[in-house]
Amino acid sequence: MTYTDELSSLCRKLCCECRAEESLKRHTTFKIGGNCKILININSSNSLKEILKFLKERNIKYFVLGKGSNILADDNGFDGVILKVSKDFSHIEKIGETEIFCTAGTSLSKLCIFAMENSLSGLEFAYGIPGTAGGALFMNAGAYGGELRDVVKSAHYINEACEICSIDAKDMKLSYRHSIFSEQSDWIITDMTFSMIKGDYEQIKEKMNELLNKRKDKQPLEFPSAGSTFKRPEGSYASLLIEQCGLKGMSVGGAEVSTKHSGFVINKGDATFEDVIKLTDKVRKCVLEKTGYQLELEPIILK
Repeated sequence: MTYTDELSSLCRKLCCECRAEESLKRHTTFKIGGNCKILININSSNSLKEILKFLKERNIKYFVLGKGSNILADDNGFDGVILKVSKDFSHIEKIGETEIFCTAGTSLSKLCIFAMENSLSGLEFAYGIPGTAGGALFMNAGAYGGELRDVVKSAHYINEACEICSIDAKDMKLSYRHSIFSEQSDWIITDMTFSMIKGDYEQIKEKMNELLNKRKDKQPLEFPSAGSTFKRPEGSYASLLIEQCGLKGMSVGGAEVSTKHSGFVINKGDATFEDVIKLTDKVRKCVLEKTGYQLELEPIILK
C-alpha cells in the first residue's frame, strides 16, 4: 500500500475530504499552479494533528494553505500534500463582552461581518482582504492603518512535535508582514482570540463599506492576483517606485503590472508561473537600478 492509500484511509477515518492530483489553480487567487499529490480539507485541530503526525513520521512534504490569496504556485505542481485550512475548519463565536474566538480557516471577511453584527470595532480595516484569519495572523495582514496585531489577543498552534500550544500576542513577534509563525515553519495556527472594543453598528458598517469601496476603486479586483506583489520598502512605497520607473502596464506573457494599481501584478487570463517570475524580476531589477530600492516579493512561492 502506498502512502497515498494510507493517507486516504486516515482521512476517511477523520471525516476529512481528500482529493488526489488536485489543481492548485482552483485554490489560489492568482489562478496559477499545477497539481499537488493530495489535497486534504482539514476539519478540526485534532484531524490536523493526526495528519501531521502521519506525514512527519514518513517524511512526506506538505504545505498548509488557506484561501491561497498570498501564494504563487509553480505550474510544475507540488510533489507533496496540501493541507487546506479553509471553510471546513471555520467557526466563530463571541466570548464575553468584547472578545471573538475563531478557528484558522475562518474567512477574514466573515470574521469582520461577525464583529460588525456584534457591534465590536477593531477589524474594519480587514474587510475585503481575501484570506483566512489564520493566514492573516501568519503574515500580520494589514491595510489602511490597521494590522492584526492591533486586535489579536492569543492563539493556539500545533508545534513541531505535533503538540497543541498556546501563545499570547506579546510573544508573537508581530511586525510589518511578519510573525513568529512565519519564522517557525513547523508551527501551524489552529485558532485565535481577538480583543475588540464596543462600537456603534452603523458606524462600523459605514467604515467597512468605505474601505471596501476604496479597494474596489484603487485595486484591480477584477483580475486574478495575489494581492500586493511587493512588500513596502522602508522609506517609500513599492507602487510609487514602480510607477516612477514607468513600469505600469509592463507585461510578460499573461502577467502584467496593473495599470490601475502598480503594486499589483495581475493574471490577464493565461499567465504562467514563469511569466510572473520573469515580470517581477524585471520590475525589481529596474527599480533597484533607478532608485536604489530593493523590492521584496510578498507572495509565498509554492513549488
